[in-house]
Amino acid sequence: MKKRINTTIALLTTFSLLLTGCSLSKSDVDQAKEYLSDNQEADAETNDDAASSASSIIVINDLFEPILEEKENLEAATEASSEDAEPEESNNDENDPVNIVFFGDSQLANGREDGSDIPALLGSKIPNSRIYNMAIGGTTASVEKTTNDLSPENLSSYSFYGMALYFAGEADRNEALASVPSVLDTMNSIDPKDVDYYVLSYGTNDFLNNVYLDASDDDTDPVKDHSLLNAYSHGIETLQSISPNAEIIMMLPFYGIYVAEDGTYIGDSYIVSNGIGTLADYADKVKNVAEGAGATIFDGMFMTRCDLYLDTASQYLMDNLHLSLTGRQIVARLLAHNINFAEGNEPYAYLDTDYIKIAEFDPNETYRYDEGLMKEYYPESWSSYIKGEYPLAQPSEEAAAEYNSGN
Repeated sequence: MKKRINTTIALLTTFSLLLTGCSLSKSDVDQAKEYLSDNQEADAETNDDAASSASSIIVINDLFEPILEEKENLEAATEASSEDAEPEESNNDENDPVNIVFFGDSQLANGREDGSDIPALLGSKIPNSRIYNMAIGGTTASVEKTTNDLSPENLSSYSFYGMALYFAGEADRNEALASVPSVLDTMNSIDPKDVDYYVLSYGTNDFLNNVYLDASDDDTDPVKDHSLLNAYSHGIETLQSISPNAEIIMMLPFYGIYVAEDGTYIGDSYIVSNGIGTLADYADKVKNVAEGAGATIFDGMFMTRCDLYLDTASQYLMDNLHLSLTGRQIVARLLAHNINFAEGNEPYAYLDTDYIKIAEFDPNETYRYDEGLMKEYYPESWSSYIKGEYPLAQPSEEAAAEYNSGN
């Protein structure tokens, strides 16, 4: 195994919210008391810049859980055969595989039935990789509010907190995951000590389920794991204890938009609140967890790696919330840079410069960074690149010939 480098990279009660394909309602929430700016008048005239111009937080009394989360993906995971649960392989070297384990919600589970899920797409871009996708749609990082007994010997939860304990052998996975046999089989097929990377994707369902961002100081330790920060941090600590050499990559919740039943735009992830916070607030809390754990952050909320925002959301998302195939392809390409750089397959310049605009995206394109710019701005990358040391980033014939000639 090559030495990996840690790249620690409306108030609305008169009409109902529609996230396309959504159904299950949640309990009422309190009125919002915070604003994005001093100007509390929302600009309802123009949708082109509505996310930045609408200033006041909008509280939705009934957020809905997507059908894709609760039904389609859970059924797909339940009905999958044991054979389907075998890890995906990509040009695998049996003596030196790169083992990548995924825990998360439907953003990682979607497309698993036809191999177009983010983990499978990612595996095709990373040499010698083995993919273990244990994502379950509809799941949270925090323990479900309906789960009162959090003791490991009695725990029954699909949350990340629960999955981490099952993987560590601290709680009984066989009984808890009996209804999702493909996930159970996948978990049984990898030893924690052999994991090289964990990729985690949670937060959206915590938001939809009105999960508290932090536990109260008055909460007892088990109760604290009903909050996002505490449960996520607790689960990561568990993974780090059983896989001390593994890198952890935490995906932020993805930006989304909200519309009424008549198609009227309500707000986006910066504006619509569940009474506790907006989805962007939940993304910030995931960042806090990642920073505390020394994990790498993969941003799908704040446009640091792609142009997912109000005017492009319909191209990235199939229902205003879940990534479309194109969205998953984009995420897989960007995420692959993190691991390929750490594994020595690509220069840092690729990870640092590949920003995707969806209007220019070609799923069949292999990213290359301009050689002249690399030589000027990334001399360390250039030195190894021109010598042909990166398997997935070979110099052009012209550049190689010039280098070999001593010029």
